[in-house]
Amino acid sequence: MTRRTLLNRLALGINALAALLVGVPLVGFVFAPAVDKAKNKWISIGKLEEFTAGQTKLATYINPYLVPWDNEVAKVPCWVRRIDETTFQVFAINCAHLGCPVKWFAESQLFMCPCHGGVYYADGSRASGPPPRGLFEYQYRLENGHLEVRGGRLPTIQESV
Repeated sequence: MTRRTLLNRLALGINALAALLVGVPLVGFVFAPAVDKAKNKWISIGKLEEFTAGQTKLATYINPYLVPWDNEVAKVPCWVRRIDETTFQVFAINCAHLGCPVKWFAESQLFMCPCHGGVYYADGSRASGPPPRGLFEYQYRLENGHLEVRGGRLPTIQESV
């Protein structure tokens, strides 16, 4: 084997390895939606008695798609607004601008984002500031005296269209 042949085969091997390292994640990215098993599940966030009509309360649920390193991150907070006996609004805690956690101020009936001054009305619609839209809402249902949300993935703009 000549030196030229050896270097040629070595270069081909390195190029094939580089193509494999780039290609496998790319193929996974393209085909992942077709085999996506992480669909949302219905998760209880509390009994109906825990939520008072006309008030907004912070609730949490455990993300059903855990990985071993999640720990505290698996606890997903959300804001629950009970309008009347059977009507709720459940908001993702994240601001629609850059995802900072919003805080509820009962005195002014507003959600406020501490990062860039985003403000939302009690119904989750945008009041002022940089957010381009209102807070993201979870789907909910009432089941056996419990309020359940469709959770697992955070709602995004694609899901609210």
